[in-house]
Amino acid sequence: MEQDHLIAMLNRLKLTAIRDQLDSLVDEAARRELTIREALSLFCEREIGRKDERRIEMSIGLARLPFVRDLDGFDFAAQPSIDKKQIREIAAGRFANAEAVLLLGPPGVGKTHLAAAIGRQAILAGYTVLFVSAPTLVAQLAKAHSEGRLEDRLTHFGKPRLLIVDELGYLPFEPSAAHLFFQLVSRRYERGSMLITSNRSIGEWGTVFGDAVVATAILDRLLHHSHVLTIRGDSYRLREKRRTGLLKAPLIAQNVPVPA
Repeated sequence: MEQDHLIAMLNRLKLTAIRDQLDSLVDEAARRELTIREALSLFCEREIGRKDERRIEMSIGLARLPFVRDLDGFDFAAQPSIDKKQIREIAAGRFANAEAVLLLGPPGVGKTHLAAAIGRQAILAGYTVLFVSAPTLVAQLAKAHSEGRLEDRLTHFGKPRLLIVDELGYLPFEPSAAHLFFQLVSRRYERGSMLITSNRSIGEWGTVFGDAVVATAILDRLLHHSHVLTIRGDSYRLREKRRTGLLKAPLIAQNVPVPA
C-alpha cells in the first residue's frame, strides 16, 4: 500500500522518471550510502535528465530538420575554407541576439549538414528552431497570401528563435514571392535569428529575387547583424566519383556548367 501511495504521488507530480526507476534509484542510493539530501539530488537529476531528453526529442521533431547531424560529424578538413572555430561559436549561442547567418557555396559542400547541425545545437541550448526549404517557404507564403491568411503564416515563421531557410537561389523567385520574403525578413529583423543557405553569392541575390530593389532591402536587414561564411570547397558527392575515376577533374576546371 505504501508503494502504491508513493507511485500515485509521483504520478500526480508527473515525476515519471523517478517513478519508472524508483527501485533502481533507491538501490543506487543505498549502495552509495547517500544521505537523504544526496539521494534527493540524485532523483532530481534523473528526472531532469528524462525531461530534457523528451524536450529535445520533441523540439527536433517540431523543427522539421531534414536529418539529425552534429558538428563533430562534419569533415572540416575536407573544407578548409570553413573556420571551424567560427562555426562552433555561432552554434554556441548567437541566436539570443537575433543575428543572421548566411552559408554560401556551391552544391554539395555541406551547407545543409552545417545548417542542421547548428539547428540541433540551438535546440540543445533551449532555443526553438524551424527548418524549411526556400521553395517550400515561398509556396506557403504565396498560398496564404492568396487565401487571406498571410498574417498567420508570417506569425508562424516569425515565432522560432532560429529560422533556417535552406537552398535559397536554386529556384528564382517570382516578383510577388520576393516581396513576401521581404515581409518575413522584416518581421524577424532584430527579433529572431535566421540561418540561410544559398548556392548564390550575395552579389547574385538581385537575380534570385528578380528585383534588385527588394534584394537590397532584404540584404540591408540580414547583413546588419550577420555572419557570412563562404564555402569554396569541392562537392562531397563529386569528390567520391573523382576518386573512382568517373570524373578526372573538378567540373569547373573542365568548363562543364554546374547546375544551380
